[in-house]
Amino acid sequence: LDRTGPRRITDLAVVQGVAQPSMTTLVTVLQRSGLAERRADPGDGRVALIAITPAGSQLLRSRRRAGAEAFTELIGKLAPAEQATLIAAIPALEHLRALGNEQRDPAQPPGKAQPPGKAQPAEEAQPPGEGVQS
Repeated sequence: LDRTGPRRITDLAVVQGVAQPSMTTLVTVLQRSGLAERRADPGDGRVALIAITPAGSQLLRSRRRAGAEAFTELIGKLAPAEQATLIAAIPALEHLRALGNEQRDPAQPPGKAQPPGKAQPAEEAQPPGEGVQS
């Protein structure tokens, strides 16, 4: 929802590979927790769209940041040659992510996923911990 915007429960279920009743239960829990909300679909008033709330976005950013910081710390413990190998692999990893996004969600609007080849070239990439934004 953070990347794609509001979606129908059926779409969310398909993307996550779960049955619609399971997704409905999950959305209800997220809604009660204040992390998601139901909105009327402007194109079809009979349909509810599920959207992430500001609290949900904040929690998501916080968790992503914590994960990135932990990962950066671990990468910093690698030998310089191993760090260089990871940096050189960034374009291929970005391509894999884009392919996975397309396979999992072909209806995703173009431009939402990082396109292949947009990662910094290995010689321009910064070592772990430098240039990291929080």
